[in-house]
Amino acid sequence: MLALAHTLISEGLHDKAFLDRYCVGYDEFERYLLGLDDGVPKDAVWASTITEVSAADIVALARRMATSRTFITVTWSLQRIEHGEQPVWAGIALAAMLGQIGLPGGGFGHGYGSMGDTGDIGPELRAPKLPQDSNPVQEFIPVARIANMLLNPGTRYDYDGTVRTYPDIHLVYWAGGNPFHHHQDLNRLRTAFTKPDTVVVHEPYWTATARHADFVLPTTVPLEREDFGSGRRDTHLIAMHQVVEPFGQARDDYAILAELATRLGIEERFTEGRSPRAWLEHLYESWRKDLLDKGIPVPSFVDFWSHGQYELPAGDVERTVFADFRHDPVAHRLPTPSGKIEITSQRVKSFGYEDCPGHPAWLEPSEWLGGPRAESFPLQLIANQPRTRLHSQLDGGAVSQAGKVAGREAVRIHPEDARTRSIGNGDVVRIFNDRGACLAGAVVTPDLRRGVVQLPTGAWFDPAGSLCLHGNPNVLTADLPSSSLSQGCTGQHVLVEIERYDGTPPPVTIGQPPHIARDRARTSDVPMRDNS
Repeated sequence: MLALAHTLISEGLHDKAFLDRYCVGYDEFERYLLGLDDGVPKDAVWASTITEVSAADIVALARRMATSRTFITVTWSLQRIEHGEQPVWAGIALAAMLGQIGLPGGGFGHGYGSMGDTGDIGPELRAPKLPQDSNPVQEFIPVARIANMLLNPGTRYDYDGTVRTYPDIHLVYWAGGNPFHHHQDLNRLRTAFTKPDTVVVHEPYWTATARHADFVLPTTVPLEREDFGSGRRDTHLIAMHQVVEPFGQARDDYAILAELATRLGIEERFTEGRSPRAWLEHLYESWRKDLLDKGIPVPSFVDFWSHGQYELPAGDVERTVFADFRHDPVAHRLPTPSGKIEITSQRVKSFGYEDCPGHPAWLEPSEWLGGPRAESFPLQLIANQPRTRLHSQLDGGAVSQAGKVAGREAVRIHPEDARTRSIGNGDVVRIFNDRGACLAGAVVTPDLRRGVVQLPTGAWFDPAGSLCLHGNPNVLTADLPSSSLSQGCTGQHVLVEIERYDGTPPPVTIGQPPHIARDRARTSDVPMRDNS
C-alpha cells in the first residue's frame, strides 16, 4: 500500500484538492513515502523485495486505481499481527490519496467479508435490552493482556497514550467467552491461571477455560431457555422459545446470578422481583412504547411471542458512508481531534511509541520469513478462521469433526515443504517452536505458497505438558501486543517448524471430562453435557 501511494505521488495521480480539504498530516506522510528523512523511498522496487509482488504490477495497479472508482477494503485479519494498526491506517491513507472517500463505490471499508452486517443499510433499531448502568470499577485491561496481568501485578504498561498498572487479581469470575481460545501462548496462560486464588467459570461444555477453573457452574444453551434473538441490523426480532428442558443441573446465567445476589443480600436489587419471562416482557414492552411514540406499529408481547418474530422497520434505502462529511467537512466533522481524516496524527505521534509512529509505516515484525528468527523456524504459519465452525464453537460437532485429519486439526502444507520433511498426506505431524508444540493432520496441497503453512484457529486446547494433542495454533503464537497503542492480539502469524510424528500419537482427550475434586459432604455428581 505504501508503494501504491508512492506511485500516485511520483506520477501526480493523487487528489491534492481532497487531501487539502478533508485531511491533515498528509505532507509529513509524503516525506516518509519519498524517503526524504530516512533515505528509503517506499517505491515499487522497495516493496517488491518485501512482498514478492513485481514492481511493474504495483505500478500498474496504482495507475488503474487512480483512473477508476476504487474501494479500499482491509480485512480484520490484517490487524491481528505485530503492528496491526499499520495496514488499516495505510488503507485509509491510500483511499484518501485517491480522493474517493464519500463517493458511492469508492473510499475505504474495514471488515467486509468478516461480518455479515458490514456495509449493510438494514434496520438500525436495537433489540430490547437491559439498561446499562455505569460500572463503579473504572480499572480495565486490554483483552489480549490477561496473562500479563495475572503474572505481573503492579507492572506498568503503555496503552493509547496512557501509562496503566496491572491490578493484583485474586478472583477470576468468567461468564461468557473463552480466553483459552483467543489468547496467545497458551502454555504461558496456563501458568497465569494458577496465580489467582480462585477461578469460577459459567460454561455449558468442558472447554479449556472450564478445565482450568476451580469451580464450573453448568449453564444452559439457547435451546434450553427463553430469550430475544437479533443482531445489529438484522431484519427481524426473533422470539427464542425454549425447546428442551435444561440438561442435568444446568441453570440460566440469570438464575445463577440471582442466587448469588440472594446470598449477598441484594436479591431484590438484582432481580427487581422479575423472573426471566417477566424481564423479557418488561424489556419488550418498554421498547415497544418507544417505537409506538415514534409512530411505528409494534405488536404486543403476547402477539409477538405467539407469532415468533417481528419484522423490524426498514432502514435507509441507500446510504454512502462519509457522504455527509464529503459534502460539508465542517458541519459533519469526523470524531478525530481535527475533525478530518488524520493521515498523520499529532496525538499518536506525541505518545512517542517506536512500534506505532504518527503515520502509517512499514515496521518489520519479529516473526516473518524475512527476519533472523526464520533461520530456526523456517515456516510461516497462518492461523486463519476455520471453515467448519465459528472460532472454537461447536468444535465437537459433526461438521467440524469432518474437517479433522487423523482426529486432529488439519494443517495445510506445500508439496515441496512436505517432501523435504518426509511428510505424506494424512500423516500426524508435530508443529513446534520455542514456545510449545501441537499435533495436527497433514494436508499436502499446492494451493498455498512454499514456506507457508495454514492451521485454523479453534481446535479445543488439549494439553499434555507443552504439547497440544489437538492442533491449537495458540500454543505457538507469541503473547506480544500489536503495539503500545492498542495492546491488541498478534495471533495471526507465527514462525514454526514441522516434522512427521513417528510412532503412535497420544489420543485426543477433549471428549472426556476432567478429573473433578468433589466436596466429600456431597455424594451426587454434577453432570456436564457431552462436548459433541
